[in-house]
Amino acid sequence: MTERAPLSRKLSAIAESATLKVDAKAKALQAAGRPVISYAAGEPDFATPQFVVDAAAEALTNPANFRYTPAAGLPVLREAIAAKTHRDSGLDVEPSQIIVTNGGKQAVYQAFQAVVNPGDEVLLPAPYWTTYPEAIRLADGTPVEVFAGADQDYKVTVDQLEAARTPRTTVLVFVSPSNPTGAVYTPEETRAIGEWALQHGIWVITDEIYQNLVYEGARAVSIVEAVPELAGQTLLVNGVAKTYAMTGWRVGWMIGPKDAIKVAANLQSHLSSNVNNIAQRAALAALTGPQTEAEEMRVAFDRRRRLMVSELAKIEGVAVPNPLGAFYVYPDVRGLLGREWAGSTPTTSLELADLILEKAEVAVVPGEAFGPSGYLRLSYALGDDALLEGVQRLQTLFA
Repeated sequence: MTERAPLSRKLSAIAESATLKVDAKAKALQAAGRPVISYAAGEPDFATPQFVVDAAAEALTNPANFRYTPAAGLPVLREAIAAKTHRDSGLDVEPSQIIVTNGGKQAVYQAFQAVVNPGDEVLLPAPYWTTYPEAIRLADGTPVEVFAGADQDYKVTVDQLEAARTPRTTVLVFVSPSNPTGAVYTPEETRAIGEWALQHGIWVITDEIYQNLVYEGARAVSIVEAVPELAGQTLLVNGVAKTYAMTGWRVGWMIGPKDAIKVAANLQSHLSSNVNNIAQRAALAALTGPQTEAEEMRVAFDRRRRLMVSELAKIEGVAVPNPLGAFYVYPDVRGLLGREWAGSTPTTSLELADLILEKAEVAVVPGEAFGPSGYLRLSYALGDDALLEGVQRLQTLFA
């Protein structure tokens, strides 16, 4: 009998999401009765605002929502997204320049599919969200990491990008606020990078999913607001998941010039068709309704951020740049490596994370998931009491 044909080589080379893997392991331990505190998931612990849930319930009474709708999204939602983009990103777009997607992750995937050709190099500032390099490879591109450490507040410079640029460079990934670091580029830094990309004709894929979660008076200036001329070669990715505690609703979107949106829309018409109509109606309510609860969540995140930074800084050997956005802290833990803790001597942040889970029953994501070793990502999108207890366990372990 002839041997079965092989699986897809492309998909077989793709790694599982490291953040979801750690979170799943933590939840399994919790289900088994272990008192694990998890900083792994980038997911708000708040409930979705009730008026959003009510809008979804009302949508269930309209049979029109049980039918196919335009693959690119409900027209009324695309209009609301256009208004939000004008307000928060300083960019005037038409609804026809918007595609509603199954979460921001699908928007990221389609953005790379739309502008990356086989052999293209994509400049990827590191630390980066774990999905970006895999999505680039799925588009037959080559991710080129450009690393900025804690001494730079995890923000790359134009000089670093220029040093990494080759004739094959066609795309830059720009994320502010950042997952995993919480770093927010200043308006001047954003403008300089945007002008550099414009000068060299490089596409920019900018992930703005955390743009409304900023602190200490910071503002995440969109790269297309800083350099308006860049709009013709920029794809914006966003969604309702983080700002409105709607991760499970799976509504995101991508925005860009009409020719890029056209090819992405063609892909989506075959890939998934329209996003769930009930979820789209909920997202519409979130964007157009009162923003009071979203602001209350942001204030709570800010309180947790300050607590997390101050408590982690008490651990000798840990350096903690001050994150001004998102809901992550990304400490440099190289000072803990190569030393004995609870009978073990970790030499990488992967080994350190395993030690922390085993000895302190605290789940963190190692830096290897986001770039070089020597760092940990901790999400402070969890309850205040658990947050403090988890850090205190770390203080005890590394005392």
